[in-house]
Amino acid sequence: MREFGAILDIHEFVQLFVRKRADGGWARLPKGMRDAFRRPQGEAGFELAKLVAEGDRELEAALEAELAAQEQRHAKAESVLASPKPTKKAVEDKRIASNKIKAARRNLDDLRRQSPDPKDSRIYPGSFAPVMIRDPKALARTVVPMRYQCRLPGWTEAIERKYPGTYNARRDKLEETWFQLFGHQHGIMIVSKFYENVDRGGENVVLEFTPDPPQDMLIACLWSKTRNKDGADLWSFAAITDEPPAEVIAAGHDRCIIPIKPENLDAWLNPNPGDLAACYAILDDRPRPYYAHRVDKAA
Repeated sequence: MREFGAILDIHEFVQLFVRKRADGGWARLPKGMRDAFRRPQGEAGFELAKLVAEGDRELEAALEAELAAQEQRHAKAESVLASPKPTKKAVEDKRIASNKIKAARRNLDDLRRQSPDPKDSRIYPGSFAPVMIRDPKALARTVVPMRYQCRLPGWTEAIERKYPGTYNARRDKLEETWFQLFGHQHGIMIVSKFYENVDRGGENVVLEFTPDPPQDMLIACLWSKTRNKDGADLWSFAAITDEPPAEVIAAGHDRCIIPIKPENLDAWLNPNPGDLAACYAILDDRPRPYYAHRVDKAA
């Protein structure tokens, strides 16, 4: 908002936070997004701050209940394993409970932590993130919370479940799979790094890629606004990907998100539907930093 003069659509954030509290999806809202609204500004801001506080308390209670249940499961498994007749089920229960105990404790520590951490804003498919678009009504740059997995126009939830990979939109499929959105509904997600799964000797490894020199990247996205069964609007988006630069290929991955130049921002957000060549030209006229990588040990 400060850098690009965008308007925050506070109404959409309120509606999203209300829905995620109601449907059990509170953890889909990154901690960094929730924390941004803890200091209220205006009437809607106070409503958001209240939602964040209440939602976090509910999440904390759920995590504490999960921790207690898994500790009980772990103790029961250990009791069986110490008996004259240990079972394979007890071995498996102990392993599963141990992993879930670690996860619950880690999530509780993160939830209660007051100091910010870069991982607070990390998103995964299905998470929500702020996306900048050009609002067709306000005719201004607008920030809207969207789900990082695009539901294409005309899709139902059932169809969407059959195609879980729509968090990325391949550049070579923009005029096929994405024709209803490409050249029409463009957005930007601002990121400082990205993560990819690669195969290392038959083992999946998560790599963290950081642009060198470090910089915020304006990632080209497509977005959609559809209606859920309950009548609520779902804003969702996908990041456009292309053939990667040499250093990403060498690291073992075959796709890469596309940053666009700040001077092309308005042309990207407000495309001429009949001029796809201009859209492709913006994607091609991209910044080309070197992407240094390291293994994400937290994965």
